[in-house]
Amino acid sequence: MRIGIIALLQESNTFIGQPTTFAHFEQDLLACGPAVRERLAGTHHEVGGMFHALDDAGEEVVPIFAARAYPFGVIQAAAIERLLGMMFAELDKAGPLDGVLVAPHGATVSEPFPDVDGHWLGELRRRLGPEVPIIGTLDPHANLSPAMAEAATALIAYRTNPHLDQRSRGIDAARMMLEAVRGKLRPTMAAVFPPLAINIEKQHTAEEPCHSLYRFADEQLLDDKLLVNSIILGFPYADVAEMGSATIAVTHNDLPLARRLAGELAGYLWKHREEFAGDFVSIDEALDKAERLSGSVCLLDMGDNVGGGSPGDGTLLALAMHERKLPKSFVCLCDAESVAQAQAMGEWGTGNFRVGGKADRLHGPPLACEATVVGLFDGRFEEPQPRHGGFTKFDQGPTAVIRTDHGLTVMLTSRRAPPFSLRQLTAHGVIPEEHHLLVAKGVNAPVAAYKEVCKHFIRVNTPGCTTADIERLPYEHRRKPMFPWEREGDFRF
Repeated sequence: MRIGIIALLQESNTFIGQPTTFAHFEQDLLACGPAVRERLAGTHHEVGGMFHALDDAGEEVVPIFAARAYPFGVIQAAAIERLLGMMFAELDKAGPLDGVLVAPHGATVSEPFPDVDGHWLGELRRRLGPEVPIIGTLDPHANLSPAMAEAATALIAYRTNPHLDQRSRGIDAARMMLEAVRGKLRPTMAAVFPPLAINIEKQHTAEEPCHSLYRFADEQLLDDKLLVNSIILGFPYADVAEMGSATIAVTHNDLPLARRLAGELAGYLWKHREEFAGDFVSIDEALDKAERLSGSVCLLDMGDNVGGGSPGDGTLLALAMHERKLPKSFVCLCDAESVAQAQAMGEWGTGNFRVGGKADRLHGPPLACEATVVGLFDGRFEEPQPRHGGFTKFDQGPTAVIRTDHGLTVMLTSRRAPPFSLRQLTAHGVIPEEHHLLVAKGVNAPVAAYKEVCKHFIRVNTPGCTTADIERLPYEHRRKPMFPWEREGDFRF
């Protein structure tokens, strides 16, 4: 059997003014043909799991195309047209295929196509015909669309957030594909779309309310007629009609059962919808609480969530910590201008800085401080353990670490880098255990790494393009009615 592999992953935040360009994919991942295997086969990513399962089964793997960019703004028209042109040119060169494994993100938006994943999966289905199985994975932060569900034979979402099971879900998708192409299985999928946006603050799968939700989903799996079920938590920072939660059930050739079980899972979500609204802790409340706690505290800066597309230079928490003169504090800011200033000063040089707050006016003004340069680095590091997103290699560009006269340590990077790895700190001379307060620009993703050193986590309701208070964002295209904006009404499944 010849099984193709295609991946296109980007989480697009439509509330960001700057677009995602082709260069963003070149900086992260852009591979065709055999280069896909070279880049992803040994990783914790779902595509790594796909390669593993197919190689183990002895089937011919046909790597076609893989592209990924860090979350950012809407993809430019020229960029998405070029990416899709490359994808389908490689597909044409691949020859006849018995099936295609796909890895869309599920929350990708471009200027011409608000539902990028529905568009390219639909085109893939048109080219392959109705009988060739298309089976893939989804990030649970997808905004699943009917077009995506219609094009794919089966879709399997990761079951953890932080995302630590991507490789396992890729293995699941590949094994389902093997059974399908050998004629032993006929995957049959149903999807249900409750009018509900789950607050990002409530999307940690090991914490309530998600813990009980996934326990309910696991109980469904006791029915051996159900092959797999998935919960789509949604990505609220994409102002598109598809934004929101969804549920999926896949059976062996039993569509009524798939519809019933996906509906039951959606019904659970709707019944418990009030539990999935956010609890908002202000900056002052968070710092008051943190000062009373012993042991390291991780302050999750939800409004400047790099993993959700934010600029990573938000200063509001840093300003508050600096003003309070809180010692043993740490924050990372993306600020190439300040990195260049630190390089000009050299290590142990001291001077006046204005760090962060340069990308826009949403995330706070620059922090003015006197600081000493305590380290200069190239910004490259590797993470050997499974962490959120399956990333193993990082490059945040030239990096400087400075320490202010008030005891705040600031890591300055030239490129945005999500806080998915403690190696981001330790590779640059920062010992996290020596700090009482560590700011991580995320919501749930950093927990997988920072739980090794932090005893406490506080999610802080900072403003910004990834604010947890989504009712304040200027949506124009979302579905109506939808919880939490419209709290009345009913949902029938």
